[in-house]
Parts: sequence; C-alpha cells; structure tokens
Amino acid sequence: MKILVAEDDLTSRRMLSLLLEKWGHEVRACEDGAEAWAAMQEPDAPHLLILDWMMPGLDGLEVCRRVRQNQPESPAYIIMLTARGERSDLIEGLEAGADDYVNKPFDPSELQARLGVGQRVVELQQVLAERVAELQHALEHVKTLQGVLPICMMCKKIRDDGESWQRLEQYVTDHSEAQFSHSLCPECLEKHYGDAD
Repeated sequence: MKILVAEDDLTSRRMLSLLLEKWGHEVRACEDGAEAWAAMQEPDAPHLLILDWMMPGLDGLEVCRRVRQNQPESPAYIIMLTARGERSDLIEGLEAGADDYVNKPFDPSELQARLGVGQRVVELQQVLAERVAELQHALEHVKTLQGVLPICMMCKKIRDDGESWQRLEQYVTDHSEAQFSHSLCPECLEKHYGDAD
C-alpha cells in the first residue's frame, strides 16, 4: 500500500520509511506539512498517512484538518505520530480528524498492527466506493414506468403523453429496456389451435 509519511526529523523519517518499505509498502516521504499537503493534491495521493504532529509551517493537525475538509469522497486513514501523550492531545488529534494515534518513540510491532487496521479500512472504503459507483451507473440506465397509463379495454393500445395510441409492446419498448418475444399462453393455444392435433 502507498503510505505518505510526514516527519521533519531526517533520521526519524528515514528510519520510518525503511521500516515501512521492509513491510512491503510504497512510501512517499515528506519533510514537512506543506510538502505533505502538496502531495495530497496529486491525483494518485496515498490513502494512508502517518503525520508527525509537530512540524514547521503546517503541523500534522493542520494537514489532517485540510485533508478531511477537502477530500470527503475518498477519505484517507490518518495516523498521528507524536511525543505528545496527554489525554487532551489525544482528543485534539482525533477531533482534527485523525483515525489513530501512536506515541513516540513507537513500538514497531504496534505500528505495524495499527497500519494493518488502517489498510483494511482503506481497502473496505475503496470497495464501497466502487460499489456506489456501480449502483450510480446502473441507476442512470434504469428506466421505469410510473403513473396511470390509459389503456384501451378492447385492443389494449396505450395512450402516450402526446395523446396518440400505441401498441402495448411499442410503448413498453420505448419506455424501458424490455424486449418482447411473442408466444402463446396455454389458454390461447387451446382456444385458437385446440383441434390442430
């Protein structure tokens, strides 16, 4: 999975990037919040982010807020990485839109487990987005018949909105995706061809 890492400390950024690559992820490393925000504007922006809280310029919280405000249709999973460990910090990070919170120095096993959760969430969101797109596409192609249809009780022609009369088959074909194949029901077969044996 493609992961964006925003960490202003060079050593921490390299160590984290190497660890993520070792676990099989593709890493987009950024040295500050401004670079991370610019990376999130790209068409193939990562959907899983690890943001350091304290960075020069845009801090991790501000990047998090901007991502949440500007990308509601393709949500990212955001993990805040910070040395700030007070309960109020945790609450502030979650209120800014973070999905998870990892304290520095982090335990690699814990981070890997939390990334696993994030990856599952991102994959489920992508599957859901695909299903929604399929449903929207299907709805665009569905034609339905609704309302009262005046039909002749003798010949079964239907009066359309233009006050002209059409055969039932033609009307249904014009107003739906249905196609007709003619046959005989058992009653008509008996009535019209009953003695054809």
